[in-house]
Amino acid sequence: MEYPHASVLLDEVVAYLRPENGGTYLDGTIGAGGHSEKILELGGQKVRVIGLDQDENALEISKKRLEKHGERLVLIRSDYRDLAGALSKAGAKGLDGALLDLGVSSMQLDEPARGFSFKADGPLDMRLGSSGPTAADWLARADRREIERVLYTYGEERYGRRIAEAIVRERSIEPIRTTGRLAAIVSSAVPAAYRHGRIHPATRTFQALRIVVNDELGALKDFLAGVPEHLRPAARVAIISFHSLEDRIVKHAFREWQKQGLGRVLTKKPVVASDAEQDRNARSRSAKLRVFEKDGGGR
Repeated sequence: MEYPHASVLLDEVVAYLRPENGGTYLDGTIGAGGHSEKILELGGQKVRVIGLDQDENALEISKKRLEKHGERLVLIRSDYRDLAGALSKAGAKGLDGALLDLGVSSMQLDEPARGFSFKADGPLDMRLGSSGPTAADWLARADRREIERVLYTYGEERYGRRIAEAIVRERSIEPIRTTGRLAAIVSSAVPAAYRHGRIHPATRTFQALRIVVNDELGALKDFLAGVPEHLRPAARVAIISFHSLEDRIVKHAFREWQKQGLGRVLTKKPVVASDAEQDRNARSRSAKLRVFEKDGGGR
């Protein structure tokens, strides 16, 4: 069966996590279940996976995909930042491996009703889950300086001020409720040459709004602050990021853990997708995988 999302760096992730040795593994962003499927298949009866996701649709897809593995898979609707609560629900006393595949999945991007993409008009939502304010809500209440800061910091958008001014001006005429209207506002605010560049002019704006709406960097920091205490000896943490800010947070956290004597960084440089994978899956082109191993010797 074909699934709506191709798992990035699949073979590399599984090689680092070593599920054939058995144990309990966390997939904190299970999505369509591709990484978890491989972990369960290689580990056989020795392996258990705890899969988390905020997206109810993703959990339904992974449940159907992985139902043959029975009780060795535990699915929980949860943000990975609430790691302790999720492990408590699953009855897990420790982890032998943990994976995060950050960002938004292809199946979320391709659904106009989710509001992540400007490719088709839809409600300006952008929530990874179903609770909290939407992107439309955030844009309605943020002042110009805050919008500009978010666009510059999370989207690295050089025309952040012009876009922020256009958003404030246009929302005073009519609330910005759809992806199509926001994309049009952004396009009208930037220079003509920028509108015809390599990427769509609204790409960075949409990325920045998604990050702030879901507090993605805050969630990542919370996860990194909490996960070490749940790792068993020789457990490994693998994190795939798609944004320089995420990658920097992971890199610094892993280095700090190593300085504290918790273990060692296994990836001196981030692992990137092969040319063949990048040709098959455009999303993999910006993927960076970093891995840390807790002290404790081989299992």
